[in-house]
Amino acid sequence: MSAMWVDPMQNDRSNGHGGGPGLTMMLTSAGRRVELLQAFRQSAAAMGVRLRIIACDADPAMSAACHVADVAYTVPPADGDEYVAAVLDIAIHEKVRLVVPTIDPELLPLARASATFAGQGISVAVSDEALIAIARDKQHTAEFLRDAGIRSPRSALLDVARADPAAWTGPLFLKPVHGSAGRGVQPIASLAAVDGVAHDELMLVQELLEGPEYTVNCFFDEDGKLCTAVPHRRLKVRAGEVEKGQTCRHEGLLAMARQLAAVLPGPRGALCFQAIIGADGEPSMFEINARFGGGYPLAHRAGAPFARWLLEEALGRPTTASDSWTAGLTMLRHDVSVFVAS
Repeated sequence: MSAMWVDPMQNDRSNGHGGGPGLTMMLTSAGRRVELLQAFRQSAAAMGVRLRIIACDADPAMSAACHVADVAYTVPPADGDEYVAAVLDIAIHEKVRLVVPTIDPELLPLARASATFAGQGISVAVSDEALIAIARDKQHTAEFLRDAGIRSPRSALLDVARADPAAWTGPLFLKPVHGSAGRGVQPIASLAAVDGVAHDELMLVQELLEGPEYTVNCFFDEDGKLCTAVPHRRLKVRAGEVEKGQTCRHEGLLAMARQLAAVLPGPRGALCFQAIIGADGEPSMFEINARFGGGYPLAHRAGAPFARWLLEEALGRPTTASDSWTAGLTMLRHDVSVFVAS
């Protein structure tokens, strides 16, 4: 089993919180996902559930979420061969009933092992392999959306676009095929401008969409049914994550969410997609994330507590999932520090 790491600043929080029935969950690759962890604690408290949260990370001493969890463990890197075995070992040892992944590299290996976890009575909140394969590869995403008839920007691998430069005029987007969190994404004036851009991985070219950008947080129950979709406008973004946002019931985005839900293979739990509203008022989808999005706390506060719904499923309780959330709620994020004595 991977080494347990306990923050010396903690005051023995290992017995959980609240006074009702107990449940232990695990937040993997916890990093800085403190708001997500707190959403689970708030949901458990509202349910009268005594929740114990195990966090794991490759470097828990430098993870804010690990410092506010009840117990933290050091695990191998999420893209390593030993990662899943380490997570499963910890989950069995700690009697975990729910595992919630947070980053893209761990989704596919955890999805492949979900039946093994289930055999130990552990639910992993992850979609099927086929869906994750679509979301993790931006070229695959573009092809999937095109084939499904979902409006999306014209896209091609960089080498393919270079073979027909006359077909790719005007402003464009250049992005890594396997990127996330806005890494490496940049606008370019034309294909000729790519020669001045450093890149050492497979790149995708897309037509540049112009207009307000939105994220739509979606929740799918354990049967793969879409329970709700919560769009928010990305008013300001920092490092690929929304810093200021506002919920809205945009009918075009809600219709797009239903259209996507009808064709996704094996959706489960929290997913999100990003879209831009064009000058004609119609949305174009350009990205799918098969996990909790960074802006999920806004949907949670607006009345769509995905965290609670996952806890209800893990406990075998009737779901309270609904589409009754508040439009017009604005999130203004600020930095909060966790202090650790050396």
